[in-house]
Amino acid sequence: MAKLRSIGVFCGSRLGERESYQDAAEAVGRAIARAGARLVYGGGDVGLMGVAASTAAAEHGTVLGIIPGFLIAREGHLDGVDIRIVETMSERKMELIEESDAFIILPGGTGTLEEVFDVVSRQQLDLHDKPVVFLNVDGFWDPFMALIDHTVREGFTPQSLADHVRLDDDADSAVRHIMTTLDAAKP
Repeated sequence: MAKLRSIGVFCGSRLGERESYQDAAEAVGRAIARAGARLVYGGGDVGLMGVAASTAAAEHGTVLGIIPGFLIAREGHLDGVDIRIVETMSERKMELIEESDAFIILPGGTGTLEEVFDVVSRQQLDLHDKPVVFLNVDGFWDPFMALIDHTVREGFTPQSLADHVRLDDDADSAVRHIMTTLDAAKP
């Protein structure tokens, strides 16, 4: 039996100021479920992460939420999906990365940025070669990509890192890219 592919979704625990962010989270959840992949996320039922996960679950997709116990009172958790309760934020992030074969990054705040920097740093250190796609909703990730390009130009980041991240503005296209990349990498 083929391994179920898992796509980690990093995004805000808030909805943000634009309706397009929520629309994108719904589209990501739907695209992952329709691709037959498992959505792996931070476990709460709030913000964009709750939207993406609940949409995937409503589409009869497989969902794994990983959440520190202390955050349940603040963020809740979705009923009807697999929830793994861990002790710390670091443990949560480590398990999110380990359980995912690829990553889609939606708009988010400092927690999302922390996850992004951990994933791309691990990639730079050759600790993984998992696809990373930023869903660039309304140009949200343009300043981040400009910063990465700046660190490359200034000699602090290898060009190979910038070459391994992808910007996309469509959830279906992002998931198709990930699934094609993962299928091509099969042994």
